[in-house]
Amino acid sequence: MISLYLFYFLSFVAILSALLMVFSKNPVHSVLYLVMTFFAIAGHYFLLNAQFLGIVHIIVYAGAIMVLFLYVIMMLNLNQAIEPMKSNLQKLAGIISAGVLSLVLIGAMRTTEIKAAASTASEIGFVSSLGKILFSEYLLPFELASILLLASMVGAVFLSKKELD
Repeated sequence: MISLYLFYFLSFVAILSALLMVFSKNPVHSVLYLVMTFFAIAGHYFLLNAQFLGIVHIIVYAGAIMVLFLYVIMMLNLNQAIEPMKSNLQKLAGIISAGVLSLVLIGAMRTTEIKAAASTASEIGFVSSLGKILFSEYLLPFELASILLLASMVGAVFLSKKELD
């Protein structure tokens, strides 16, 4: 019963902070509202018994990416005098695009089926069950992703290396 109330509270916080993030005029406040949204979503992961995913969500999104966003916002030094004003046609095009995207997402979700998990409910969300599935059913995509990350790291080192004359 308490998990139901906690779910409603976290949902309210996530939706409210997401709306505040979108409608906030200050970019730093928008980033802070986004952090609050990420913590509320991580709370949903904990309610779904996905502890590993919740912790990774907090570390990666609320930690690293939001620090990067704040750093970029501080470095850009945005103000209203520099930012160009958007015309009403651009705003209308954005609203229509968002509406069409929403209709497509709703249509796609209506045709999906929810399948039951293969493991027992007590194992869902733990690192051991995630590792078993990752290294048995999804070994090839996992290894391809690791090769892609290795190639991107080598490319980043190559691009940042100074030339010696």
